[in-house]
Amino acid sequence: MKSSDNLWEKASLAPGAPPRKSFALTGHSVAIDPRHNAVRPDLADVRLAEYVFAPHYAAPMPCIVTRTVTLHATSSPDSELLAELRAGEAFECLEVLREVAWGVSPDRRLAGYVDRHALDQAK
Repeated sequence: MKSSDNLWEKASLAPGAPPRKSFALTGHSVAIDPRHNAVRPDLADVRLAEYVFAPHYAAPMPCIVTRTVTLHATSSPDSELLAELRAGEAFECLEVLREVAWGVSPDRRLAGYVDRHALDQAK
C-alpha cells in the first residue's frame, strides 16, 4: 500500500498546531483505505474532514484497552480479524454501537471494531 493511502498520518496534527479555518474541494479524489482510515459511508473521523466528505464527523474519544481484544473489520464478531490489541494500548473511539465500539488503534494505524466492554475512557 502506498503511504498516500493512509490519510490518518497526514491528518494527525502536531500538538498545539492551529486548526484549519477553511477547506476547499480541489483536485482529484484520493483513494481511501478504510482499514487505515476511520471512514464509513455515514461517518468519518473529523481529522479526515480535509480529505473526505461524510454526512457526519466524529471527534475521537481517547480510551485505553483494559484486556486483550480483537480488532475486526466490521461490527460482526465473525468478520475479518485485523489485529489483537493488548491491555494498556490506546484506542480512539469514534462511535459506540450496542456491544462494539468503532475507532482507530493509533499505535497500529488501523481502524475497526472492538468489544466496547474492553475499553475504558483515558484520563
